[in-house]
Amino acid sequence: MVAAAVALGAAGCDEPLSSITGPTPDLKPTFSSIQQQIFEAGDSSGRVPCTNCHNPARAQFVAGLDLTHNAAYASLVGTPSREQPARQRVAAGDPEASYLIHKIEGRPDITGGRMPLNGPYLEAGQIAVITRWIELGANND
Repeated sequence: MVAAAVALGAAGCDEPLSSITGPTPDLKPTFSSIQQQIFEAGDSSGRVPCTNCHNPARAQFVAGLDLTHNAAYASLVGTPSREQPARQRVAAGDPEASYLIHKIEGRPDITGGRMPLNGPYLEAGQIAVITRWIELGANND
């Protein structure tokens, strides 16, 4: 993760983010970009869109997390996780306190499985971009 963060910082200065974001070369640390390229779209790694599972029809099975276009931001930012209610899914400005980061990294402190469930998982550069969006305040652009 440290290497990805360093790469993200370096990409901001000398090279495009596409050099670290692998199968999502146009990914940027903005909510609209993450929504379009991670939540609503699959990628060349074989990862399916997050909305295949995280949608209103399946909400009861996926901890109530709805990542469809009009619901994703409110479902994430400042909202407690159903799996671990003491933790926010996204704590604006604080990626370490954001349960989303723990889930997509597959940390040992999560409840249930790493996301996306059964992979392919997000690459380190993709996670670094999501982390940076949270660090920047998790704005809804």
